[in-house]
Amino acid sequence: MDAIKHISSIQNPEIRQLQHWSQKSRDRRKSGVFVLEGYRELGLALQGGYRIRTLYYCPEILGDERRQALSDRAGCSWVSLSPEVYSHLAYRGKTEGVIGLVEAREHRLQDLELEGKNPLILVAQAPEKPGNLGALLRTADAASLDAVIVADLKGDLYNPNVIRSSVGCLFTVPVAQASTEEALAYLKARDIAVYAASLGGSVRYDQADYLGASAIAVGTEATGLTEAWTRQAEACVEIPMAGAIDSMNVSVAAAVLLFEARRQRGFENITNP
Repeated sequence: MDAIKHISSIQNPEIRQLQHWSQKSRDRRKSGVFVLEGYRELGLALQGGYRIRTLYYCPEILGDERRQALSDRAGCSWVSLSPEVYSHLAYRGKTEGVIGLVEAREHRLQDLELEGKNPLILVAQAPEKPGNLGALLRTADAASLDAVIVADLKGDLYNPNVIRSSVGCLFTVPVAQASTEEALAYLKARDIAVYAASLGGSVRYDQADYLGASAIAVGTEATGLTEAWTRQAEACVEIPMAGAIDSMNVSVAAAVLLFEARRQRGFENITNP
């Protein structure tokens, strides 16, 4: 292995640039990169075909065995960091000693290819919080979905909070971004029925038929889906509430709907890795 550069100052220009990419969505989009922390997350990104430009690690934290395993797969340069510099960069409280600079993807809807005749898709319209979007991606992975379409996204898929709350599932499920109009046109062109989660929906969620090609759409916790989705949906589905409040966290609601669809389709197609 070639000699490894070592950085021991938090004022180093390379460290300051990494901080900008980690904190500034505009800088990430302009440069086409994002900062990814964690051994598991980096492994999932590699598994998903992402290209890592550079790996930054703290020798006092990352063991030789894990470093070699990543090195064998990533085929990129390494930079050694002092514990002070690493803790300055690290986003998480509990860390694994490695951070990667990774090339981003465009996530264009026209590039989304669905396998099979009966896809099951999650549509998330205008998710309000990065943590909610990350949790939705984690749910999508757990339900082994064919794709996630994020409509009208106001933030950034590569926000550290999205990646952290998704526990790397941003890299395990095909994800596309689009406007509501583009997403609806895409689904209609492929005869994929839309089931819109809605308070006061006309159909109870477990009475809808998700056996055909289906897209389950969820909106914001504050206002739900816009009329464009509810008007063009095959059905507006409702989860009955038995308590004092009339709604639940969007990722929890999505999980209820998606696993009902999985129950109807049978769980035999889901296998633990």
